[in-house]
Amino acid sequence: MRTINTYRSFQVKPFLLVMIAFAMLLHSCEQFELDETPGKSSLAVEPYNSIEELDLAVTGIFGKLNKAAWMTTFYVNGWSGDDMTTHRESNKGDFREYDQRDISASNGRTATNWAGIYAMVKAANTVLINMEGVTFPADAARQEELVGQTYFLRGLMFYHLARIHGRIVLPLDLEINFERPLATQAEVYQQIESDLLNAESMLPVQTNIGASNPNSGTARAILARLYLDWAGFPEKDASKYALAASSAKQVIDNAGDHGFGLVDDISTLYTVAGRENIESIFTIAYCSSCGLPNRKTGKLGLPSDPQTQGWQETFAEIRFFEDMPEGARKDATYHTQVPLDENDKATAGDPVGGFLEWTSFVDQQQPLFKKIVGPFEEGTFGGFESDRNDYYMRYAEVLLIYAEASGESGTAGAAAWKALNDVRNRAGLPDVGPSDGTIQDLAFTERKWELAGEYLRWNDLVRKEQVEAALGGSARNPRVSINALTNEPITSETNAIIGSLAPSNYFVPLPQTEVDRNPNLAN
Repeated sequence: MRTINTYRSFQVKPFLLVMIAFAMLLHSCEQFELDETPGKSSLAVEPYNSIEELDLAVTGIFGKLNKAAWMTTFYVNGWSGDDMTTHRESNKGDFREYDQRDISASNGRTATNWAGIYAMVKAANTVLINMEGVTFPADAARQEELVGQTYFLRGLMFYHLARIHGRIVLPLDLEINFERPLATQAEVYQQIESDLLNAESMLPVQTNIGASNPNSGTARAILARLYLDWAGFPEKDASKYALAASSAKQVIDNAGDHGFGLVDDISTLYTVAGRENIESIFTIAYCSSCGLPNRKTGKLGLPSDPQTQGWQETFAEIRFFEDMPEGARKDATYHTQVPLDENDKATAGDPVGGFLEWTSFVDQQQPLFKKIVGPFEEGTFGGFESDRNDYYMRYAEVLLIYAEASGESGTAGAAAWKALNDVRNRAGLPDVGPSDGTIQDLAFTERKWELAGEYLRWNDLVRKEQVEAALGGSARNPRVSINALTNEPITSETNAIIGSLAPSNYFVPLPQTEVDRNPNLAN
């Protein structure tokens, strides 16, 4: 074993020291990518000589996560669900392919995701290889946390890609191998599980509010989500429901220690002011003034009408909006109108010009996601970049995993019902009980409403094989909305399904450029 004492000098260019110091002044400093020199890069295969070098390398992985996730491309699979849609024309072709489940192997968003995620995997592999046999005795706790973060990020990225493609490649070394085969689905899940278990054992119990630096509870919560997927399509390993339930319960029982909980007012979650909170299990943090903005909010959720001047990318499905139960959660999820100033423009101030209803949009008539646009009074709607954070997973989902998985594994008791009803009560809905249905079905439906517009619905439809039921036939056709311009009912979805809704089309084709390089990846 190679032991390094921390009194050894850190031989690195002065500007890097300045960059490290600057990063440490920022909240969630590991979220910010630094301009690394080749010799000390997270991709350089060379044992680290100090904790600072390790810290810098792991910071680089978080920077790659920001680079991958700052635009909607990272979440493009979310457009496959019945909650979201995009513009019927304009330059949104890649999103429409997902929206219509007719995804080509040449889809640019798919290829960008693949490249960005494997760049993170390569960086993580480099860190793990460089740390083999190396210890920093004076910084043992920090070393363990940084290596734990590396395992967490690698497992998370394998998981993120597996939810899009199903079977993927699992490089655990730095070999350039154009004959590497696809792993089986079971092997993919097993590797993700292994990385997350390693992370859990090494990460601290609590870090910062919102856990942009993951803690052990973060890893266990993602494991709960993984086990829920593992129990469903395509593996259908029902034994994993018990693991999903016990993992979620472990997080719930230790929520205070991890710094997790439900915020009282759901509307505060989707604001700049409320972006750091106890509900986020893992946060991808952004900072516009640092050159790392979130480019998925504001204008991207607005139509191009003269009053709004939006970018037409992320809209709400009408039928889903119609069906959602009224209450605080629906109010926090959607905008149904745009406040106007005296010049007939969207405003953060007093709506002296009245309101523009979504049914009066000329560009495309869709309700707006408040989760995307932000509250109008905050002003985020006026730009395409913001400081809003991404909640990769929320505590509300942990509660719902516990309820659903407990029901599926036959272990649901009072605590599972309480978990479900805690989410419902916060949404402004009354308690439910056994007379209202099975807890697993009620929890599955509750996920539909709670996580609307958060790019997660498609994965639920896949694991439960509910794609045809949710997207087929007239399932997405509006029922009660009226076009205010024609005074006629709106009767069909914007982007009709073109592709198959069968299980054979649940997962996305691998990028053609990758298949051309490695024929073993052929779908």
